[in-house]
Amino acid sequence: MKNLFLSVALPALMLAAAPALAEGVSADPAAASATTLPPHFPRDLTPEGVKAADDHLALEEVDGAEARAFVAASNAKALAALTGDRRYEPFRQQAEAILTATDRIAMPSFLGEGLGNFWQDAANPKGVWRRTTLDSYRTAQPQWETLIDVDALAKAEGRDWVFKGANCLAPDETRCLVNLSDGGKDAVTVREFDLTTKTFVDGGFVIPEGKHRISWLDRDTLLIATDFGPGTMTESGYPYIVKALKRGHPLAHATEVYRGQQGDGGYGVSAMVMRDKAGAVEAVLFRRPLDTFRSETWALGADGKPHKLALPERVSVEGVMDGKLVFSPDQAWTFDGQAYAAGSLLALPLGVLGETRQDVRVDAAAATIFAPGPRQSLQSVRVFEDSVVAVIADNVVGTLKRFTPGAQGWTATDIAVPANSAVGLGDSSKAKGRIFVSSQGFLTPPTLSLAEVATGALTELKAAPAKFDASTHVVEQFEATSTDGTKIPYFVTRPRDLAMDGTAATILFGYGGFQASFPPAYKPEMGKLWLENGGVFVQANIRGGGEFGPGWHQAALRENRQRAFDDFAAVARDLEQRKITSPRHLGIYGRSNGGVLTSVSITQHPELFNAAVIESPLIDMLRYQELPAGASWIGEYGDPRIPGDADFIARYSAYQQLRPETKYPRVYITTNTLDDRVHPGHARKFAARLGDQGHDHLYYEDTAGGHSNDADPVANARRWARHYVYLAQQLMD
Repeated sequence: MKNLFLSVALPALMLAAAPALAEGVSADPAAASATTLPPHFPRDLTPEGVKAADDHLALEEVDGAEARAFVAASNAKALAALTGDRRYEPFRQQAEAILTATDRIAMPSFLGEGLGNFWQDAANPKGVWRRTTLDSYRTAQPQWETLIDVDALAKAEGRDWVFKGANCLAPDETRCLVNLSDGGKDAVTVREFDLTTKTFVDGGFVIPEGKHRISWLDRDTLLIATDFGPGTMTESGYPYIVKALKRGHPLAHATEVYRGQQGDGGYGVSAMVMRDKAGAVEAVLFRRPLDTFRSETWALGADGKPHKLALPERVSVEGVMDGKLVFSPDQAWTFDGQAYAAGSLLALPLGVLGETRQDVRVDAAAATIFAPGPRQSLQSVRVFEDSVVAVIADNVVGTLKRFTPGAQGWTATDIAVPANSAVGLGDSSKAKGRIFVSSQGFLTPPTLSLAEVATGALTELKAAPAKFDASTHVVEQFEATSTDGTKIPYFVTRPRDLAMDGTAATILFGYGGFQASFPPAYKPEMGKLWLENGGVFVQANIRGGGEFGPGWHQAALRENRQRAFDDFAAVARDLEQRKITSPRHLGIYGRSNGGVLTSVSITQHPELFNAAVIESPLIDMLRYQELPAGASWIGEYGDPRIPGDADFIARYSAYQQLRPETKYPRVYITTNTLDDRVHPGHARKFAARLGDQGHDHLYYEDTAGGHSNDADPVANARRWARHYVYLAQQLMD
């Protein structure tokens, strides 16, 4: 069976390299070698064969002795090259001034009768959780009351606490579940906090460190999915059982209310408690993930038992309004004889969707809140008592709409927002009928407004000051044509008087996965450290993202992943054809899933780029499912344990595709030891293999911050300084 698989897989791999020769790449020995297998490509694509071909497995041990030695040596080399550069200290100071500036917008959330905010600056690098009133927040100098000083808490308890948010019980929101991460990991410890006394509750809820899914059911009951002991976690390291935990009881006494299966994929089961504006429970739903994107939705019935809802497997549940479930199918869906488009927004009675359904017929017009046009997509949604507010992207630019139900269906009303901007929905309050709305652009700092949902009135609350001189630059949107003829939009932010001679130092950013959209956004550290120094920034909206809805995402799933890489390369070539830049001056940046994109781009098209920042990356795609929490992404990439999936993944997996005879640019790979979302082994092994093959590169691994890099703005300033020093060295020097 193995031999049969190899006879199919290996020719397919060799054929995959052939188009590079047909595109005019010189037929020298290095190029010709693309028709042969790379030296570390497994001859046997079974998990055992992939493991046997891997000479750097020791680097997967997060705290192993060999890994520690590798990191120490690599960090010393990288720091010498980057922090020793004359630009490093000015860049670091400028980035720190931006990230710790006290004139930033303090992004608020509704908290009881007032507003809450988490704030970090130079004096409080770990941050303070605080609150104020709306009237005070409207002023230039709000009066803040500290709830938790995380720096002081960390010092007192001897822990590297990182604040990861709080979940407060409606309607009064005086009892909150505070999430604390040790060092910035996704795994958190949960502790109950009393806002009236501003102290942790003596004898209150305390959940030990883990990747929990927790919701308040009532003041004395939590619905919790967590590690309940051996056999209660999926292979991805996420829970599949939900239990009700009563106040005063140990976790071991929690009673089961819903159970998925240990073989489930995705990010683990979760419970959603839907409430009306008075805080009363309208519905309790359970989401059982089948893989990264497919799930079953169950509702807790009056009998205390869960009942499966007749929803599509690819669906986003947004809320409940007047007994109707508001949701968006991410696939074309037919229900009760009515057809609904993928990416639409719908409202159907919960009773109609249940196992024992109400005898009510709902026509498509009454159920459809929004149906997208060909270049539109639903970006974010908030459900209120009698209306729905949503951001609709139109050719990657945000618009804001309010939808209200009526006898003839739903009526859409535009809420005025700045043109050509990214529009974001912040926290919302059903009880108050209000929502925070932000807008920004590549050259336009963010503004924060408060929307009164009933009237659609938008009142500006705060405007962030400019952090770099934008007067010298312009933003343009272009399209590149990908390999299969698809038009790929991208934004260029460039100097107004740029000489179109191909010499502009240019950063090309992309992501292309998980239906994540990247509209225009203000990046102050990029503007200060890059644009002000004459650089160009390009953002590519390639397939795999959500810019044009679920179809845009699903076009690059699994066996079609190559489309995302082709789209990115097409944008690079288009930039060259427009003479904005050239391969000598073009660098790429991507993190997390963007690390797949950048590592593959370097191995497939080293001739197009001269730099790559590959951050917190997935790279070894033939073993990613073995590294926590890789198995949760099988719906995105495929399962390397299945022969057919291993075949198409092997065609691009950058770790196995490296070749000693190919000339790669000097890349910069960086990650974090405490990253428990994307394992640091990916970055370590790629750097090690580059070194084995004699390719110049830089590798740096930070020791705190986790995947989100949100632990400390001072440390984050050092991170950005390293990035831009490297990019300046490669593209400007």
